[in-house]
Amino acid sequence: MNTDQFKALLAEKGIELSQRQMEQYEIYYHLLVEWNEKMNLTAITEKPDVYLKHFYDSVSAAFYFDFHKPLDLCDVGAGAGFPSIPIKIAFPEIKVTIVDSLNKRITFLEQLSKTLGLEGTTFIHDRAETFGQNPGYREKYQVVIARAVARMSVLSELCLPLVKVGGTFIAMKGNQAGEELLAGEKAITILGGKLESSHSFTLPVEESERTLFIINKQKPTPKKYPRKPGTPNKTPIE
Repeated sequence: MNTDQFKALLAEKGIELSQRQMEQYEIYYHLLVEWNEKMNLTAITEKPDVYLKHFYDSVSAAFYFDFHKPLDLCDVGAGAGFPSIPIKIAFPEIKVTIVDSLNKRITFLEQLSKTLGLEGTTFIHDRAETFGQNPGYREKYQVVIARAVARMSVLSELCLPLVKVGGTFIAMKGNQAGEELLAGEKAITILGGKLESSHSFTLPVEESERTLFIINKQKPTPKKYPRKPGTPNKTPIE
């Protein structure tokens, strides 16, 4: 996917990007590749692949959820900033908090945000499990998003405690999404969520499968969740 295709395909979905926004994606790409030589941020470094599999794939969440309004969004385990930074570039009004367990990645994200001139971004070095028990962040976000961080049962335990009652958890998944959802239904319910909708589509060019789950937070998460670091992964709610 070249930059013209990227812009045109998003425009087809009603997402119009200015010249400045296109410049921001370009700077993002160059910084990603530059920092990737010093630390492991991504295995995907070819420009057409970054635009397709990182930038377009991240913004695809906006095909099914409205980011045009001001929102407080938290991205759990964003790594090199996906999906929230590409979404933030396209929708500058949203506020973004990224929590990641690796401090080196947080350093990269802080530099990236500064270079791109992004306002309303916060980067926190923490494990999702302890972050979700912190009263300063627990049930504070209108939207919590994560892309392929862990299977649904685990991901729900890391993300749903951060969502306000009445808010939304967006899980971005690949081709095993249906099986994951079946295994994760119990966790979603226990943690206070309910599946509102699921959307499957194929990425252009390479035609790989993607699925987006949109989950409503209907009631508060029981205080015991999330459990201690590592526990959700070792003994998922299934």
